[in-house]
Amino acid sequence: MSDRLPPLLEAVLCVGTDLELRATLQHIVDSAAELTGARYAALGTGDPGRDGLTQIRTAPPAPGTAVVLSVPIRVREEEFGDLYLAGRQDGTPFTAEDERLLRVLAVQAGIAIGNARLYEAARQRERWIEGAAAVTTALLSGGRAADALTTVAERARVLADAGAGVVLQPTAEGGMEIVTASTYDDPGDIVGATIRPGSPVLVQLLGGEPVFIDDSATDPRMTTHVRHRFGPSMMLPLRAEGRLIGTLALPRRRGERPYTDTERLLATQFASQAALALVLADARRRRERLAVFEDRDRIARDLHDLVVRRLFATGMMLESTQRRGPEPDVDATLSEAVDELRSTVQEVRTTIFALQQPPADAPATFRGRVLRETAGAAALLGFAPSTRFTGAVEGRITDPAAGQLLTALRRALAAASRRPGVSRIEVAVDVTAALPDGRDAVRLTVRDDATADGDTGTGTGTTVTWQAPL
Repeated sequence: MSDRLPPLLEAVLCVGTDLELRATLQHIVDSAAELTGARYAALGTGDPGRDGLTQIRTAPPAPGTAVVLSVPIRVREEEFGDLYLAGRQDGTPFTAEDERLLRVLAVQAGIAIGNARLYEAARQRERWIEGAAAVTTALLSGGRAADALTTVAERARVLADAGAGVVLQPTAEGGMEIVTASTYDDPGDIVGATIRPGSPVLVQLLGGEPVFIDDSATDPRMTTHVRHRFGPSMMLPLRAEGRLIGTLALPRRRGERPYTDTERLLATQFASQAALALVLADARRRRERLAVFEDRDRIARDLHDLVVRRLFATGMMLESTQRRGPEPDVDATLSEAVDELRSTVQEVRTTIFALQQPPADAPATFRGRVLRETAGAAALLGFAPSTRFTGAVEGRITDPAAGQLLTALRRALAAASRRPGVSRIEVAVDVTAALPDGRDAVRLTVRDDATADGDTGTGTGTTVTWQAPL
């Protein structure tokens, strides 16, 4: 055996050089074949599902080749599998020395496999923890509820190396429906698939229990029309604070390896954390909506104060005019009162339109986009600009003209915010204007009350006008 000791030591060292489990097992098989001169060597595991492995071998065996020599491999007192040899290159039978060499290699292999298992488990745990943290960050950064579910499905599919990531939610009829899916292909025919009420798997899911399936295509508990595409699967409840949000399903394609116990545990923990993040994200969206509603109440109060003040002042103006009787300036006074009333009506209409905007969505209409720009400027100015629209702006203004107008509005508001002494800004959009050549036009006017010395209300201010053909 002395002449075979250096190759044995080299084989032992080679077996322990790689921390990746599959590579470690391949080193073991290759070393066994090289040490003994076997034409065929293989390593069979007692529980392929635990490590996600199939048989490891040097080359396909010749037809009729019988296993001549085998030794067990143990990992920390646990039976891992067996190392097989068959067909020596020189045609001679295996010797007792070959068996001793193989047993020494098997002992070292058990140590190397244990280390590789620990390393692989640590890597898997790290990936799932990082994935759960990324999902939590993404969900709490805002966005729609549907996008949040898609984020969970997509990240879980990648982490689990699954063929699809699917989220199901309970239906009014007592079943469950796929509401979002992430797949390598188009998931269109998957979304909308349902699990009928009364299904055995549904009873477990609604009870908050995970379900692990060896083959979705043949398991009688699976009833969706897409089940034939998939093999091993995990169905994990998304449950937090006693509330069942839905179910996260992670099916692999048919013929792919089953999930290991470690993968099942990590995926279950991921689902629990994702469910909690979904609940927190939903609570955040509710708080934001509440803040919007409270802001709308404030706007309504401000509107009430503004309207009452203006109407009261206008009424006093008209009463004063009546008491004075016929005078040369009566017409001018009445004209001013009418203008004030018209301006008040425009303010009311604009504010009502702003209150009708969906709180969570960016405005899609032209009016809404203008109001969003003026609202954004309020943060710099310390007050909200007054906005007035004249004419059918939604029906007449084109997209190119709208884009140019919004750009001009941003520039005008930015310039006004830099001028000293500004306490009021009036924005007017008029689609009944006309160019000198008679063509219909849209006109933007931005007027402020700033003066050169920085005092307020002592000058005519600055007026910016922009117009373009419709």
